[in-house]
Amino acid sequence: MTYDQWRTLLVDVRLPAALVDLDAFDRNVRHLADLVRRRGLGQRLRLATKSLRVPALIERVLRAVQPYAGLMCYAAEEAAFLASRGFDDLLVAYPTVQPSDLQALRELHESGKDVKLVVDSLDGLRVLSNAMRGLETPFHAVLEVDMSLRALAGRVHLGVRRSPVRTAGDVLRIFEDTNDLRGVRLVGLMAYEAQVAGLTDRNPFRRLLNPAARLVRRVSVHRIARRRAQIAQALADHGFRIDVFNGGGTGSVSFAVSEPWLTELAAGSAFLCPHLFDYYSNLRLEPACFFALQVVRSSDGGYATCHGGGYIASGEPGWDKVPCPYLPERLRLVGAEGCGEVQTPLRVPSDCRLSPGSPVLFRHAKAGELAEHFAEYLLVSGGKIVERAATYRGLGQCFL
Repeated sequence: MTYDQWRTLLVDVRLPAALVDLDAFDRNVRHLADLVRRRGLGQRLRLATKSLRVPALIERVLRAVQPYAGLMCYAAEEAAFLASRGFDDLLVAYPTVQPSDLQALRELHESGKDVKLVVDSLDGLRVLSNAMRGLETPFHAVLEVDMSLRALAGRVHLGVRRSPVRTAGDVLRIFEDTNDLRGVRLVGLMAYEAQVAGLTDRNPFRRLLNPAARLVRRVSVHRIARRRAQIAQALADHGFRIDVFNGGGTGSVSFAVSEPWLTELAAGSAFLCPHLFDYYSNLRLEPACFFALQVVRSSDGGYATCHGGGYIASGEPGWDKVPCPYLPERLRLVGAEGCGEVQTPLRVPSDCRLSPGSPVLFRHAKAGELAEHFAEYLLVSGGKIVERAATYRGLGQCFL
């Protein structure tokens, strides 16, 4: 859509507003599905809910096309909430030992829901086992295996710090020790390659680092595939069956899709394509999510100031975590202020006319975090608002 089309659409809409272009969203959904289906390995795509946080959009992905199946949740309470809305096949991807969380997971399991929890240590498994004692059928757990690159006895670490389980030997020891635990059974593995999925390699804000990032990603892809294959083979050789072997993320699906030992891939940000995902050499996605602010004043010629906009993304601080002006084109943030909580000044090109009340569209750096600032997303198709979809926040939910 052009700026004039967006401006017409927003003329009676209260700003700030969050918007999803459903036509672009659906094309991104199909693009990822086609990528997986073309490989013909029978893998499925598990939707990472933290990247959407809007039940209507989660449902839209799941009912779209194969191979989408199952949800990757970021909190036990979120899994319980989604289960209450009819969703099933819930993988809670972050460990928890909080009694209220484990009780909620037990209740889901006892109600017949397919729910699993990621763990990353024998201690965590013991806590889970104690919480699940007395169940008629064991609660299912998935073991997180660290896929970061390490050297010099751990003094060099490339990736994120997720799990102390790193080798096929580590995995085998935990699977063997779990045989003695009651109420819980290990049914799979998660092996997320953050230094591939989460590392941009054509980032305009870090141009000098892009060659190094490309090298890290290239080396990681091959080493990770080899390690995951070794782990899968070691488990098979020792008679351990795994139902789930999860890998990948939006930034690495195009590589992980070639690994036949992976049963499923995870993705979420791909559908909305926030601006960080423009900076991957292996991705071809369309921007599908925006927020609109109103212009409220102009301090000087060539400047316009919007109300609000300080939706800074998590992670290592930097300009790539700041929202980017999208439409009208060629607007630029003011370096001394960036995006502020109550105002965002912009440099405006001489041929662009913005006046008080004019909307400006921005793209967030990440996908799901924008939903924490809005009660609803306006879903747009064919140039019209076709639905107002409540976010978790709009439904009164806050999980982290």
